[in-house]
Amino acid sequence: MLLRISLIVAILAGIGAGVVSYLEFSDKIPALVQQRDSEKSAKNDALTKLASTEKNLKKTQGELTSTKQELTDTKSERDKAVARADGLGRQVDQLTDQLTKTKSERDAAQGDLAAYKATDLTPEQILGLNKELKNANAEIEVANGEKVVLLHTISRLTNELNKYVGPDQYVKLRADLHGKILVVDPKWDFVVLNIGEEEGVIPDGELLVSRQGKLVGKVIVRTVQKERSIANLVPGWKLGDVTEGDEVCPAHPAS
Repeated sequence: MLLRISLIVAILAGIGAGVVSYLEFSDKIPALVQQRDSEKSAKNDALTKLASTEKNLKKTQGELTSTKQELTDTKSERDKAVARADGLGRQVDQLTDQLTKTKSERDAAQGDLAAYKATDLTPEQILGLNKELKNANAEIEVANGEKVVLLHTISRLTNELNKYVGPDQYVKLRADLHGKILVVDPKWDFVVLNIGEEEGVIPDGELLVSRQGKLVGKVIVRTVQKERSIANLVPGWKLGDVTEGDEVCPAHPAS
């Protein structure tokens, strides 16, 4: 009996505790529901903001890519502009030089025009004088050429005459005559010189052979061509071996 009473009391105590717990919990349910709803709303707001942020991030990345491309294009345009500026600078320099040259030519032309006006000559008369001047210059050149040939002929004939009139006379060559040995034939003792009739070489003329200022021999001209001459080594004058490149000058220069 006592046990039953104890059990009933225990059950009633449990029921009472449950009722008390329920009453206490029921007071907290609205707060928990509100908290849940708040957390759900905050979560939804966070998700919305995240989606918006991702969208903005993609937009920003796209704008960044576009900005980079624009920057690259801008640099390219800048480089082209700099190149064009450099080219224009060079053109300006060239045009400045041309302008200076043109001004100089203009001043010279004005001077020529003033000189022309001062002559009181007609254009036809000036052309005639210019033609006469050209013809005169051509005649002078021909005369100079003939003079050189004539002087060579006179020198050659004078030396030939001296051989008969004065056997002891030497053939005299131009004092400023200088040349070099091109070929040496030690077997037949002859050399080929790089000077000839055009330079005033005369047959039987004697030339001293030297190397670095030192005398090594003497040669006598036997054959004269237009630009070359052939000479024999004079016996007793071989002070050394004559080689190609040795220099020659008159042994008996004309005064």
